Amino acid sequence: MRQGNEAAFERVFKLYFKNLHAYAYTFIKEDIIAEEIVQNVFFRIWEKRDQLQIDDSLKAYLYRSVHNESLNHIKHQKVKSSFQEHYSNHAEASNDASATMIASELEIQIQKAINELPQQCRIIFQLSRFEQLKYQQIADQLNISVKTVENQMGKALKVMRLKLVEFLPFLLFIPYLIQK
Repeated sequence: MRQGNEAAFERVFKLYFKNLHAYAYTFIKEDIIAEEIVQNVFFRIWEKRDQLQIDDSLKAYLYRSVHNESLNHIKHQKVKSSFQEHYSNHAEASNDASATMIASELEIQIQKAINELPQQCRIIFQLSRFEQLKYQQIADQLNISVKTVENQMGKALKVMRLKLVEFLPFLLFIPYLIQK
């Protein structure tokens, strides 16, 4: 895998994905999120394959990575929930017009960032995030490999983070702002 052998990577992915997904599910209790956690682990391994240092077995490394990623997700959800609760308590006292304005500006910036993605990357991102399709479903629909979908999603998410970095604090409030 370190030399970029996609076939070796795919074998490892197919060999461990199902069990790693089940392992992540024991923490997360959400099928789609557990799947994304495992895919993120494999994506990072592929992305940094030349720097990969595995002291124990590959299996142990994968399980530890999924464990850490799952705990990070749970921690992120707690912070997000706490922040949303805090914002909800304070937002009731604030002006609905300002919340609407922020939501509107954020929506414009998100759409602008999506439109700046390369065409295939944009299509894959929209199918995943807006139509809630799994990577395999996207690959089947577009007649491309799951690996291509994973790579394109990684690129899309990286570009979106860079383009929306100044709006990241507001992204936590999207559900609240949309409800208003």
